Amino acid sequence: MQLVRSLFAVILVAVFSLMPMPLAQAATVAPNENLVTEGIPAIPSALVETVNRYTEFRSAGLSSWHPTKRAMLISTRFGDVPQIHSVQFPLGARKQLTFFAEAPFGATYQPTEGNYFVFSRDVGGNEFNQNYRYDIATGDVTLLTDGRSKNSRGVWSQAGDRMAYTSTRRNGADTDLYIIDPQTPPSNRLLAEVTGGGWYPLDWSPDDRQLLVLEFLSINKSNLWLFDTTTGAKKPLTVQGQEPVAYGGGVFSKDGKGLYVISDRGSEFQRLAYLDLASNRYTDLTSQIPWDVEDFDLSHDGKRLAFVTNEDGASVLHLLETATQKTLPLPTLPLGAITSLSWHPNNQDLGLTLISARSTADVYSLNVATNTVERWTESETGGLNTATFSEPELVRWQSFDNKTISGFLYRPSARFTGKRPVVINIHGGPEGQYRPGFLGRNNFYLNELGVALLFPNVRGSSGYGKTFLKLDNGYLREDSVKDIGALLDWIATQPTLDADRILVTGGSYGGYMSLAVATHYSDRIRAAIDIVGISNFVSFLERTESYRRDLRRVEYGDERDPKMREFLIKISPLNNAEKIKKPLFVIHGQNDPRVPLNEATQIVATVRQNNIPVWSLVAKDEGHGFAKKKNVDFQFYATVLFLQNYLLQADTADGARQ
Repeated sequence: MQLVRSLFAVILVAVFSLMPMPLAQAATVAPNENLVTEGIPAIPSALVETVNRYTEFRSAGLSSWHPTKRAMLISTRFGDVPQIHSVQFPLGARKQLTFFAEAPFGATYQPTEGNYFVFSRDVGGNEFNQNYRYDIATGDVTLLTDGRSKNSRGVWSQAGDRMAYTSTRRNGADTDLYIIDPQTPPSNRLLAEVTGGGWYPLDWSPDDRQLLVLEFLSINKSNLWLFDTTTGAKKPLTVQGQEPVAYGGGVFSKDGKGLYVISDRGSEFQRLAYLDLASNRYTDLTSQIPWDVEDFDLSHDGKRLAFVTNEDGASVLHLLETATQKTLPLPTLPLGAITSLSWHPNNQDLGLTLISARSTADVYSLNVATNTVERWTESETGGLNTATFSEPELVRWQSFDNKTISGFLYRPSARFTGKRPVVINIHGGPEGQYRPGFLGRNNFYLNELGVALLFPNVRGSSGYGKTFLKLDNGYLREDSVKDIGALLDWIATQPTLDADRILVTGGSYGGYMSLAVATHYSDRIRAAIDIVGISNFVSFLERTESYRRDLRRVEYGDERDPKMREFLIKISPLNNAEKIKKPLFVIHGQNDPRVPLNEATQIVATVRQNNIPVWSLVAKDEGHGFAKKKNVDFQFYATVLFLQNYLLQADTADGARQ
C-alpha cells in the first residue's frame, strides 16, 4: 500500500508540473479586496520584488510614561497597522497589547497608579473617534463614548480620577465638553455646550476645580477660556484686539496662579509666555528666539519647562528653569523633528520621539540631571543602511512678487549622472509645513530611480511668521500656485536638475495644489498625482463634515457669499480641467471626512474627457490618506509604475509612455 501511495504521489507531481501555469497571475500583483482601481496597468511582480525592502521600514512613537515605573507605552507596527505596545526599559522588548484591525492611538496611562490606559480608535479612517479603556490586568477593553459621534481623547484631571474631552454627539457640529471617570462609564456627563468645532481641553487646575480650554477659530485666531468643572460656567482669559492672536497650547503653573502658554501675541512667531491669572500680566519667555515654539511640557514638580522650537524646519530642544526663567544646557541631538515631549513623574526623565533623514521615528529619553540620552526603541529599516540616505538641503527662490520661498531638496544617489528628473511634493494644510524627516518608501526614488525630491513650503505655510501664514487666504489663493511656477523657473537654472522631467504631487491641500499646477503649468510638467485633494472648493466646503466646515471657510472663503463663491468656482481645478494635458493619478479614501470622495470622482471623470491617461485608486477602508500597510504598499507600487511610465520615459506629445 505504501508503494502505491508513493507512486501516486510521483504521478501527481508529474501531472501538475506539466499543467500550464496562469502566467498573468504569477507575473502580476492584484490589488486587495478593499482597493478599487481604474486605468492602472497590472503591477508586475518584479516591480514588487524590487521595491519590497523599502516597504518594510517601521517607526515608533512615545504615547505615555507609566506613573510609578520607569516604563512606557509606545505605538509601533508589526502587522498591517500600528498598535499599542509596552516597553519596560530602554531597548527592551516591545510587548504588543492591542490587536485591532484599525489603529488605536493617543494611549495614556491613568496618571496615579497606571492600572489601565485610555486610547482612541476610529473605523476605516472616518475620524469619528471613540474612546476606550484598556485594563492592564485582564486585557479587557471597554467603550467609553457613544460609538457614533466624533470624540477627542481628552486630558486627565490632576487626581487621575476623571478625563475632560469633547464630543459632537449633541448635533454633529459643535464640540461640547464632557467629563468622565473612565473606571465608571455611566459617570459620563455633559459639562458645557459650546458653539463651533474647534474646542479643545488643555489642562486641569492643580485643585481640579477649573479646566483650561482652547477655542480654535482659525490658524491665526484662537481664545483661551476657564471652565468651572462642576457647573460648566466659563470665563474668557484672552481678548482679541485689532490684530488677531493665536494660542497654541497652555498648562497651569504648579501653584495654579498662572498659565504657561504658546501665543503669537505681539509677535510674528509663536512664543512661550507666562500669564498671571490675578493681574492678567503677560510675560514673554522666549522673545530672544525668532522662531515658533511648537511644543512644550511642564515637569510634574513645576520646576522645569521643556520646549521645542521650529527653526527653519528643524526642531531644537530647550530647557527652562521656571523659578529663574534661565535656559539650562542640553546635549546636542541629531538634526530632525522632535515630537511627543513628555516628562516622567520622576521629574528627571524627559521622553520624546525623534526622526531625521537617516533615522526613522524612535523613542528616546533625556535625563536632565545627568544630561544623558537613552534610546528606548530601535525600529527596523528593511535591511537597508540608512546611513547612506540623502540628507535634505535647504533651498530658496524668489517668487513673482520678490518674496523668498524655501523648501528642502533631496538629491539622488551620486551614481546617477546627468540632469535628474524631479518630483515636487507639496504639503497639505494648507497651513502645514514640510519638515525634513525620514522619507521611508520615498528613498526608493532617490536611491534606485535617480529622481530628485523637492518639498516646497509655499506662502501660507506655518513656521515662517503669521504674516507669511496669511499670504494665501481668501482671494490670494492662487498666489501659492504662482510660487510653484517660480520654483519651475528656479529648477531650470539648476545644472543638476532636469526642467523637462518634472512631476508634481501632494496630499490634501497639496492634492489641490498638484491639480492647480497641472492646470496652470501643464506644458512644464510631465504628470501629476493628486492624493485626497480638493478639486472644487464649493463642493468641498458644502460636503466636508459639519464640525470642521466653518473652520475651513475662514481659510478658503465662505462659499455662501456670492462674490466668494464665484471666485472659488473660477479657480477650482475641476472648472479648469480642460487645461490638464498630462497624465494624472488620483488617490482617495472612500471614508474621507475632510475631503469627501466626490472630489476625486468628479476630477477623474472630467479629466478623462481630455483623452489623456488617468489612473484612479480608491480604498474602501481608508479615510484622509491611506493608513493600512497593504493599501499603502499597493499605492506605492502603482506610484512607482506611474513614475516609470510618465516621468522617466522618453518625451512624447502628451507625456505618455511610447
